[in-house]
Amino acid sequence: MALHIHEAWILLVVIPALVTPAAINHEDYPADEGDQTSSNDNLIFDDYRGKGCVDDSGFVYKLGERFFPGHSNCPCVCTEDGPVCDQPECPKIHPKCTKVEHNGCCPECKEVKNFCEYHGKNYKILEEFKPSPCEWCRCEPSNEVHCVVADCAVPECVNPVYEPEQCCPVCKNGPNCFAGTTIIPAGIEVKVDDCNICHCHNGDWWKPAQCSKRECQGKQAL
Repeated sequence: MALHIHEAWILLVVIPALVTPAAINHEDYPADEGDQTSSNDNLIFDDYRGKGCVDDSGFVYKLGERFFPGHSNCPCVCTEDGPVCDQPECPKIHPKCTKVEHNGCCPECKEVKNFCEYHGKNYKILEEFKPSPCEWCRCEPSNEVHCVVADCAVPECVNPVYEPEQCCPVCKNGPNCFAGTTIIPAGIEVKVDDCNICHCHNGDWWKPAQCSKRECQGKQAL
């Protein structure tokens, strides 16, 4: 009986020796307050307020020093109240700018379209062209097309003709006017029937002819 008691005592002595420090979970044993403070000392940043400025990457600038923050291309000056950055009124970018750079404080147009577009066609800068017989146009350096439309004079006839590639109508048969429904040439008196002689107004070709009745010829009283 005594032998069995001795063997059990030996087992009790050996089992505690098998428990190593690695088997202990440290999360179950909170550290002392002093130990927590010492372990977090490397996470505490210095207070630069009133002494300098810190950019987005953590770089520190001295008071009065100019620098460019990571979120802006405009320069800033480090002051005791923090960075003071330039906010200039940037010029407007041309609406036809094809290449814009943002390297500086303000965006800058590096390339503007060097042609004009008019009615689906492209024209070079300062190029002159006629989209129609009555239009004269030019492609301006501003990429805008300026046109002049011809002002045609009032034709001197009542039956003007529009010739191909010509802007204004022409009187192929010279000046004329209407005498009733008959077209008569200007400058001479025309006998339109047995009783009436007509002529056109001088310069007023659009007005009806002036006619005067004379003794009718070819008719005898019954």
